[in-house]
Amino acid sequence: MQDIFGAVSYWVGWDNFINLFADPTYIQSIYTTLYFAFWVTLLGLMISLLLAFFIQKIVRASLYYRTALILPYAISPIVVGVLWTFMFSPSSGVITYWLKKLGIDWNYQMDADHAMWLVIMASIWKQLSYNFIFFYAGLQAIPKSLIEAAAIDGAGPWRRFFTIQLPLLGPTTFFLCVINIVYVFFDTFAIIDALTHGGPGKATSTLVYRIYFDGFKAMDYGSSAAQSVILMLFVLLLTVIQFRYIDRKGKGQ
Repeated sequence: MQDIFGAVSYWVGWDNFINLFADPTYIQSIYTTLYFAFWVTLLGLMISLLLAFFIQKIVRASLYYRTALILPYAISPIVVGVLWTFMFSPSSGVITYWLKKLGIDWNYQMDADHAMWLVIMASIWKQLSYNFIFFYAGLQAIPKSLIEAAAIDGAGPWRRFFTIQLPLLGPTTFFLCVINIVYVFFDTFAIIDALTHGGPGKATSTLVYRIYFDGFKAMDYGSSAAQSVILMLFVLLLTVIQFRYIDRKGKGQ
């Protein structure tokens, strides 16, 4: 434990970790992070896979479509947060304006559900390009002879997709699943900070944002350090699972 000026430090043992798990707001931040990670990963992978599937069917101007889908990855997370803040601003946002025309009163600054889904949508959009590139490459790597043989046997496009292409994309999907979870745990901090500042209340305060808030705003360095260790261990566990899975698939082949 250390004071905010760094002049006094003393050993507290496991107290920082014990206090963390006794704090209901920290437990809530764990649930918030898991909820956030689940939807960003699930919807992000589904949308990216569908886009990759349809893009490979396009013959004319496919280069322009691929370029447009890759562009969001070149934008920094903080810029993404600012961009979505302007679009969904309760008072002057262009998308908020049209939502009001449809009878939807959108206000992410007051509604916790709106705030959560706003950061989910912004995070999905930022990561969409990364997922799309891998899925598109994976689909291109599947031998066309398999698809043609299934088509000759009478299988339609969707049946070929679910019975041939999707199973063969299993390793790619698992890899992207792990990468997206790590992305949610670390790289979405700037998006959340620019959009909601962890609010309203603590509705969008994920683990990485809480580390920042406790360390740099609340000046509780001991708690922030303990949270960093817990987050590191979780991501390390994901990495170990990923490498074990890949190693098992490699030996199976």
